[in-house]
Amino acid sequence: MTFIRTLWFFFQDQILGMKWLQALLGSFLTHIGLDLSSHLGGSIHFFLYDIIKIFVLLSVLIFGISYIQSYFPPERTRKILGRFHGIWANTLAALLGTVTPFCSCSSIPLFIGFTSAGLPLGVTFSFLISSPLVDLGSLLLLTGVFGGKIAAAYVLVGLVLAVLGGSLIERLHMENQVEDFIRSASGVSLDSPELTMADRLEYAKDQVLSTVKKVAPYIFIGVTVGALIHNFLPASWIRNILGARHWYSVPLATLTGVPMYADIFGTIPVAESLYAKGAGLGTVLSFMMGVTALSLPSMIMLKKAIKPKLLAVFFSIVTIGIMIIGFGFNLAF
Repeated sequence: MTFIRTLWFFFQDQILGMKWLQALLGSFLTHIGLDLSSHLGGSIHFFLYDIIKIFVLLSVLIFGISYIQSYFPPERTRKILGRFHGIWANTLAALLGTVTPFCSCSSIPLFIGFTSAGLPLGVTFSFLISSPLVDLGSLLLLTGVFGGKIAAAYVLVGLVLAVLGGSLIERLHMENQVEDFIRSASGVSLDSPELTMADRLEYAKDQVLSTVKKVAPYIFIGVTVGALIHNFLPASWIRNILGARHWYSVPLATLTGVPMYADIFGTIPVAESLYAKGAGLGTVLSFMMGVTALSLPSMIMLKKAIKPKLLAVFFSIVTIGIMIIGFGFNLAF
């Protein structure tokens, strides 16, 4: 048991957390005369370490996840979901959301396709909630930042929110709140061509290149903001505003994330810095969830597919769910 625990901590700290890289960069910057205890030196160290770590992990994770995703093209996913009903269909949709692209805007076209193909509305919403919130990449990267226990708890509550949110929308029977052009779309029954291993590897490589190119600006912004918070903002300020003891910290963090647009890789550096400065764990996770699941651009895109009443219900369910999760984490950790 001791050996397994030691192996796990090595994997968490040195493989996912890349602490060796942090030490190596620190030695290099000190060698060239930079004072790491200064605001500027600490910021440069944080920036270089997080940028390299995130891009390396991002590339490896996207490659692996995209290879898995190549087995689940939209038509095959629709057929799989169509075989299940009730809470099992919502659960499967939430789980399938974990092997889709990272941002909410990327998931909305699939949501529209599944809805127009005749899948139950609640099932498609379980997929839509889960896809930006929970993925294999977030599990591994969060493990490197917050530890395996917190990462697993985050993924679990994200899946629960997706399942319960979709189930609630299903029970409200709001199918008439989907735009007519989607409800009247004719379904297709085309089988996806069988891919060879070489095709899947090529697909995974292309996904790495396209995704990294797409999210790179948000990662640079997120890491820059994280470096500034980590080394310039006094910890007392963060604790006074976002400390776990303040009832308003979770709602404030959740709603602050709404106008933003980033995937989980762009929000983790900010969350990491806020947490290190004394913000409540539930507060920073609520911020991450607000950015990834409730971003304004994704709401604008979704408004083209569903009517305002359903959009308001979806936004309310996810917002309340995120806040409940945030309060729960603040109490538990």
